[in-house]
Amino acid sequence: MPPVGTATAPTAATTSGTATAATGTDPSTDPGTAPGPSADPGRLAARVLGLLLPHRRAADPEFDARPEHFPLQLAQLADFIAAGEPIVFTLPGFPCKSPNPAKVLGHLPDEGERLSLTFLDRLCAEIGRLHPPGARILICSDGHVFGDLIDVPDDHIDAYSDELAAMIDREGLGHLATFDLRTVLGDLPYDEKRARVHARYAPTVEELREQVLTEEETLRLYRGITRFLTEDAVGFAGTRSALQRECRRRAYGVIQRSRAWGELIAEHHPRAVRLSIHPQPAGVAKFGIRLLAAADAWTTPWHSSVLHREDGAWELLRSEEAARLGRLVLRDDRPSHYEGR
Repeated sequence: MPPVGTATAPTAATTSGTATAATGTDPSTDPGTAPGPSADPGRLAARVLGLLLPHRRAADPEFDARPEHFPLQLAQLADFIAAGEPIVFTLPGFPCKSPNPAKVLGHLPDEGERLSLTFLDRLCAEIGRLHPPGARILICSDGHVFGDLIDVPDDHIDAYSDELAAMIDREGLGHLATFDLRTVLGDLPYDEKRARVHARYAPTVEELREQVLTEEETLRLYRGITRFLTEDAVGFAGTRSALQRECRRRAYGVIQRSRAWGELIAEHHPRAVRLSIHPQPAGVAKFGIRLLAAADAWTTPWHSSVLHREDGAWELLRSEEAARLGRLVLRDDRPSHYEGR
């Protein structure tokens, strides 16, 4: 769960999931052209990936990424296409709202989540125009996996997850479904669930420390999570330096649990194409995807509030900042977002 920054929502084309390929009007590369019944799985996989690329959350934004730079994802997509099956994506994320009231409107999903889920559903619909069996995204909510480390109570995480599922149903987002620790381990106490997942799947702290020293991506993740934990610490009684030490320690725990959750998801859904809310370089096992367009690559709707600006753009901001720029809008008698004035 990374720290938040300022973001603007996608353009109308991005929000609808529609993307125009940069490869010309050749029917073999144009995403808007429906495939024939004998379409080659590899070529069709490249066209599907072409729909994802405009929404890529990149750790290497200067790199001109093209479908051929993602051989693992191409192979996974082609496997579903060749089998004539719906393409399945897994997306760990949508854990819970930040515990910092200066950032968010409360502990339940709001307009930020609704916009993000609607985008994901429309992206699946676009893929379905190329691959008639369609696509679906499994939202793998990870809040319970590390809730104790980020100081969010389990009942708040339950409420967030339940409302997320209700929002998907209410909005008719038929390409989306949810998956969390309750799906896997039922009604066991959450501390026991976390302990079981950690013991079976998590890397050791020593392994992570070595990776932080030798791998740029792991170092970037460690720093991002440490920053998030420091920003979201509310009511810490010690010194600033003591808080930073504590957050650095807990950051390793969050990464351990996140890695464990990823391994569990892969075990339950071994063929799925793995999406990530974190920036990812080209060619790795995870494909980073933006839920909303953002200047800060770490921005998420669960660490922010949404401002609907007068020009029609949607922007993710700290709640205290959005409140200075707009008026609060309620939906179903709950805070939803801010309307610019």
